Amino acid sequence: METLRQSKVSRMLQRELGDIFLKEKRHLLEGAMVTVTIVRISRDFSVAKVYLSVFGINNKKTLLSKISAQSKEIRHALGSKIKNQVRVIPELHFHLDDSLDYIDHIDKLLND
Repeated sequence: METLRQSKVSRMLQRELGDIFLKEKRHLLEGAMVTVTIVRISRDFSVAKVYLSVFGINNKKTLLSKISAQSKEIRHALGSKIKNQVRVIPELHFHLDDSLDYIDHIDKLLND
């Protein structure tokens, strides 16, 4: 179960990471639209699992590997934004959020 502090930090990370992808790391996205859907943070606030929803590109796993390779630079940009609000800047682990793809698949099955 997530504590109140964990949920507040998760929402803050989601908002700030979305802003970083929108403004600072645009060159990394190859014209794709990336949305930070969920951030789950560990109890000690040292690790954050960031779930990304990717639109406008066919090879999502390649883009995810490029983003994961740049995780230290993204963490540094995040640290410069939230350094006064948290003690530890969490290590970022990026994952694809395929829930929208699953919804589309189910919708197609129901409409056939």
